[in-house]
Amino acid sequence: MNIRSLTRGDGVVIGAAVLLLIASFLDLYSLDGAPDDYAIPNAWGSAPVLMGVVLAGIIGAALIVVAHGLPQAPKVAGLDIAPFGIAFTVFAAWSALGNVFDPAGGADNIGPNAGDGGVEAGIGLILALIATLLLAAAAIATPLVPALKGALLPAPKPAAPQPYGAQPQGGYGYPGAPGAQGQPGQPFGGQPGQPQPGQPFGAQGGPQPGQQQPQPQQAQAPQAQQQPPAAEFSPFWFAVPVPRPLYGEDGSPTPIAELAPGTWYLAVEQRGPGLVAQTQDGRRGVLQDTSGIQRG
Repeated sequence: MNIRSLTRGDGVVIGAAVLLLIASFLDLYSLDGAPDDYAIPNAWGSAPVLMGVVLAGIIGAALIVVAHGLPQAPKVAGLDIAPFGIAFTVFAAWSALGNVFDPAGGADNIGPNAGDGGVEAGIGLILALIATLLLAAAAIATPLVPALKGALLPAPKPAAPQPYGAQPQGGYGYPGAPGAQGQPGQPFGGQPGQPQPGQPFGAQGGPQPGQQQPQPQQAQAPQAQQQPPAAEFSPFWFAVPVPRPLYGEDGSPTPIAELAPGTWYLAVEQRGPGLVAQTQDGRRGVLQDTSGIQRG
């Protein structure tokens, strides 16, 4: 699981789930005239609140975070688990709202003390309602609000990666490097003032008397052969600002992976407006949305 693929909305979801967990240990009810030593239950002592509010909200938050943190989210009945997580958070908020309006669950409407309103929502129920409302709002708004879709953690600064297959500056055979043998347009190992092919040993420049001078087109032919063809595309490293799907090279509409922010990927080919990218585990696919990518 790559935590750098999580968004700011996921951070709000995690924070709301932690707040809900804290609320589950606080008093559910507030009783008028109750003695100080009276044990008021918390959510762990009430099955409806525990199942319908606390566990539903935490399970929903876990499904959302796992769906966004994995390269390829698991599926349930052919559907992504993120919509299931959003549904759990909305259900938890709805259940918390009902428990706040009627904390006694209708029990205060029975018997001689019916309607006296002695049982009210405690700090645990009120804090649980706030947490579940925040949880559901963040889960629904994250795909819609650009500010929540940003990366939760900033991408690390790269150490200036070199293009794929390039040799370091000044390396063996690099043209123009100090101590490099041979210059462009000269044979490997050729030095100024040394004999060239077609000249007798000892010649320092120009043909010897009686020797035929080569034609200009013959002299330029080796130079033209030594110049490599210009490359139209040079592979480079890049990072994406937000999670983006990587589709198969065969044009399949189903993503084969998801590129996560904070991870460097290798662009090996230009494919129309997109790029053919290679993941760290060797998979290759087409990145269709290249807007805002950071080149290494």
